[in-house]
Order: sequence, then structure tokens, then C-alpha cells
Amino acid sequence: MKTIAISGSSGFVGTNLKRVFESKGFKVLGIKREELQDIKKLTSIMDEADILINLSGANIINRWTNKYKKLLKSSRLDTTKALVKAMQNAQNKPELFISTSAVGIYKNDACYDEEDYKYEEDFLSNLCKEWEDEALKAKNSDIRTVIFRFGIVLGDGGAMQKMMTPFKLGLGGIIGNGKQDFSFIHIDDLTNAYEHVYKNSDCEGIYNLTAPNPTDNYRFTKALGKALKRPTVLPIPEFVFNLIFSEGAKVLTQGQCVHPKRLQKSGFKFKFETINEAVLNIVKKD
Repeated sequence: MKTIAISGSSGFVGTNLKRVFESKGFKVLGIKREELQDIKKLTSIMDEADILINLSGANIINRWTNKYKKLLKSSRLDTTKALVKAMQNAQNKPELFISTSAVGIYKNDACYDEEDYKYEEDFLSNLCKEWEDEALKAKNSDIRTVIFRFGIVLGDGGAMQKMMTPFKLGLGGIIGNGKQDFSFIHIDDLTNAYEHVYKNSDCEGIYNLTAPNPTDNYRFTKALGKALKRPTVLPIPEFVFNLIFSEGAKVLTQGQCVHPKRLQKSGFKFKFETINEAVLNIVKKD
């Protein structure tokens, strides 16, 4: 029986990965917050784990005060440093380390993939760069390392659950002019991608974890309204999000157009390639 250790296992993505891998016969260990502070305990977990998945990080959708920015950094960088150090210390190191990043690393002026890109120069992008740099240090210990750059994860829970409530009440609408890019992935495709890179030992390095057909906020809004059979006539001005989230509003009011070029080249097949397919499937489950 293979053992998978997951930091951030109680979140939306973590609970889905735990459910899927346990259903396939894996033993899944959730790494507790206090264990991340105990290098001896953390090293013992690494000795047992065949695969390590790093999902730790404070919620990016929040008001970005200076204090919260420090939390965003520490919850990602300090956790990743601790995990890499524990793997280095372990006698029986994991064979695969899968860490997390975000498509917010890219500029929003064109569509990009892992091989043709421009990086943004702001807080979120620089945080992603530092986060990835820390994770890639695991390669120094000959551990196969994969980094998934998440788009917006859609499923029965998580961000989608929060978005569905106003739509069900007929209060859903586009954000601003609705033209901002919206690169997404269905939770089933996400969990399948983790299994894919585990099974394919050639998979290594950076992968965009997004559906092959990115959309925009307008098309997402219309797809969700149609699936729920609710009107989407009330646009939400950007300044509302700026008032609530300050600099953090850009997560909602801006977006990136991203393609999963390397994942597709590796042979991965998506179940939900378009926003209509993804939204309709999720609404039917709700």
C-alpha cells in the first residue's frame, strides 16, 4: 500500500484528494498544523510517505493588510521550507513531491502557457515565484518534483459554493465589465491530474492546472446563471471589491488566460474542457 502525506488536507482540494486516493487503496496522512512546526515529527512522516502533496496556504481571497500579506507569505514559504527540510532529513525520502502555485504568476495581457509566458511583477506573482523556488529545492535531494499552478477550482464546495448562493437568489452578475480572463479547472480533472503525474514518472517541473479552454468572467456568469435557471442582470462594480478587499480584490477583478500545454503534451485528457460542461456538471450534483 502506497502512503500519501498531505499538508492542507482539510481544505476543499485536500479533502477531495484524500477521498479519491483512499478510494484507490492509498493510505492518506493529513499533516497537522502543529506537526509543521515539529521537524522531528515531520521527518518521521516523510520517512513513511511515498508521495508528499503540499496544499498549505492562507486563503488568498481576503483583505490584504500588511499583516495578512505576512500570513500569506509565511503560510506558504515557511511551510514549504519545513517540508523540504524534513524530506532532506528523512532516511526513506518520498519518491514524488507535488507542490502548489497559482496562475496569478502570469501577466494578464495575453494568453500564456508554461513555455511561452511573461510573469507579472506584483505581490501575488512574486509570492508564487518564491513559493515555487522553495519547492524546487526538493530536487537537490533527487526527489521528483511537480508544481501545479492552480486556476480557479470549480466543484461542489470551495469557491463555487460561495458563488452559487447569490446566483440562486437571482443576485448573480458579472464583475465590472466581465472581460477579465477566467482560467478554471473542474475538481475531478484536478484530482485526475494528481493521479496522472504520479503514474507517469516522466512528469516533472511546472504544470498549469487549468482547463484547455479558458473563458472570461462574462461567459462564466452566463453559464452559471443558465445552469441554475436564474437571471444574471446585476453587474457588481469593481470598486465594491476594492472597498472590501483592498489590493486583494485583484484576485476577483483581474484574471489570467492560461493554457495547460505541458499537461496535455504528457497525455492527460480532460473530462471538462469548457466552462459550460464544468458548470452544468457541478450544478447537477448540487
